[in-house]
Amino acid sequence: MAHCHCSMCRKFHGSAFATYGEAKKDQFRWLAGEDLLVNYVAGNKTTRQFCKLCGSSLTFKAASGQEDCVEFALGTLDSAIDLRPDAHIYVGSKANWVNLCDGLPQHIEGRNSPTKA
Repeated sequence: MAHCHCSMCRKFHGSAFATYGEAKKDQFRWLAGEDLLVNYVAGNKTTRQFCKLCGSSLTFKAASGQEDCVEFALGTLDSAIDLRPDAHIYVGSKANWVNLCDGLPQHIEGRNSPTKA
């Protein structure tokens, strides 16, 4: 679970960042509305799914991501979440009006990139 600050996530969610969780595909299922999902494939070959009825941002798949996992927007869940985000990613492109002061690691790009000094 992480907060993503890339410009695409900011624009897709209309916010300072998007918070995503991850689940193994075999442990993830839609309870309703799967037939309402629409894919948007960006220029960088990432795929984002949203609901064609309400427009909610729902899932994200990197162009060369893990095929056995689903990344999903945590803001769309109705239930409480016991876990907490453990990092900020893509802070190299975060909104200049955001001040991060929660003590989480701040990766310039993805999780495997250097952290901000």
